[in-house]
Amino acid sequence: MKAAVIPGLNETWEVREVPTPRPGPGEVLIRVHACGICHNDVLATRGVIPFPAITPAVTGHEPVGEIVEVGAGVTTRAPGDRVGTTWVQSTCGRCDYCRRGLPVSGQAALNCAAPVMTGFTAPGGHAEYLVAAAAATVLIPEDLPDELAAPMLCAGYTSWSALRAAEPRPGERVAVLGIGGLGHLAVQFAKACGLETVAMTHSADKHDLARELGADLVVGNGEELRAAGGADVVLVTGNSYPAASDALQGLRVNGRLVLAGIDPAGAFTIAPNLAQPFFAQRQRVLGATHNGLDLLREALDLAASGVVTPRVECFPVAAVGEAVERVANGTVRFRAVVTY
Repeated sequence: MKAAVIPGLNETWEVREVPTPRPGPGEVLIRVHACGICHNDVLATRGVIPFPAITPAVTGHEPVGEIVEVGAGVTTRAPGDRVGTTWVQSTCGRCDYCRRGLPVSGQAALNCAAPVMTGFTAPGGHAEYLVAAAAATVLIPEDLPDELAAPMLCAGYTSWSALRAAEPRPGERVAVLGIGGLGHLAVQFAKACGLETVAMTHSADKHDLARELGADLVVGNGEELRAAGGADVVLVTGNSYPAASDALQGLRVNGRLVLAGIDPAGAFTIAPNLAQPFFAQRQRVLGATHNGLDLLREALDLAASGVVTPRVECFPVAAVGEAVERVANGTVRFRAVVTY
């Protein structure tokens, strides 16, 4: 089969012929139709986060396709099912974290001693075929095309989890910091929930796009957000923690700031403010990642209904190197999807 292989650290992805996998007990074989490129795939290529611990190094945790074979003991999936699989397939079940009995989620990936992670510790979806645990797959709604379903498996899953973690109430205002792969979906999710929505971006070329996505207001930073009346919720979907720290200026009393993006270098800090100290505002800072498959199913249903639509740029597998480069330099609007 053809697969997009990362030859080595900081090397350009290339298409190679590799053996086609076969499903074992409890697994399914998926003929991949489309797979999104997450910024974390770029970080792994550069070694900023761990390089894929698999040979060949095939990453990708936003794959969508059709099941063509099931392994022994699989009863919940059948050939012909259109499915996707997510970043975290399973956990070791034995470490101190696993003994807590928590659901499999993004939290498990960074706390379990030996998680199975698509594209990191197990072969990923940037290939014509992928083996995954049947229990780690989700059925894709019939009305949702492959290329639009793929970004929902990570970008949509993360941004919807972040909004749900903030527990916004009717009449509250939500600000989305960073209008990229996650943020452009977070704006749409907030608007679909009937919430007044503010887009926060320092990129002037994204202002009109943010309004097209449903933003009622666009601001450039925390000071501008405060001057516009602030927000009850700030969803940090970009990769700058200093920008998240700045956004605290615009967080209202009793507000919630949710960190959903990864900053590999910067630190989130709370600046001194004697006039309005953080402790006196009863504000909360939360973390959110893939917070449970029930939330992924909700996100997929919202996309299938048409109230949320990923903005994607599709690339054939032969152009995967170009796609990765454009994700790395931030010129994709807003999610790169490779078709296989």
